[in-house]
Amino acid sequence: MRVRQGDQTIISVDQLPDSRRSILIALKQQGSATIAQLSGGLQLTGEAVRQQLLQLQRDGWIEAKIGRGATERGRTGRPATSYRLTPAGDHLFPKEYDVLAVAVIDAVEQVLGADATRRVLETITEARVATWERLVEGHSLAERVEILKSLYLEDDPYMDAMPVDGGYRLVERNCPFFNTAMHRPALCSVSVNALTRLLGVRVEREEKFQNGDGRCVFRVFADESVDHNVPFRLEAEMEHIAPS
Repeated sequence: MRVRQGDQTIISVDQLPDSRRSILIALKQQGSATIAQLSGGLQLTGEAVRQQLLQLQRDGWIEAKIGRGATERGRTGRPATSYRLTPAGDHLFPKEYDVLAVAVIDAVEQVLGADATRRVLETITEARVATWERLVEGHSLAERVEILKSLYLEDDPYMDAMPVDGGYRLVERNCPFFNTAMHRPALCSVSVNALTRLLGVRVEREEKFQNGDGRCVFRVFADESVDHNVPFRLEAEMEHIAPS
């Protein structure tokens, strides 16, 4: 399994070399540990552990800390340095954010009604538009399309923009919300609505991960202007937006 940290794809702990994986698992289980504690528990030499820790630090997956009240002393007589996972290192271990997200979406609808889910998605859309509108303001449609290639991730290497007859296509090959969106496709209404408002023209998805297309393709209709304040609609309703 691969996970993502920002705009960088990183491997899971299970795909790392044995000694590095063992150290990370030990730190996950213990919270923090010194070189001596790790070498004793893993039956590795102190120098071998030290070299692996240096590499893990360079990767940004662990950090060193000299804690107050430490009972173990290093070779200089000072409290020994302990190591622990960084947030990035913690993300090497299995997460189920998508399961939680689906549960939250379902709970909102069950407790507050179907319209509540719609209002939540509308609120998320408003926040996304507010974040991006100052970045696209004053730019041409072509420039806005190029800027919005980073809608999901900064300098997204998996999003391409290409001109086509009558407009553009934004092609996303790596949906960061894939698992949740596959189970609750209404979530994708946020992207369609945000793009529509930020570009000021009609946008629809021509291809969808949910349909087995292996990507999402957002078709941008350059000659079909839409009012910036167009109300939020679920994706299935977007085709009924009349060009202004």
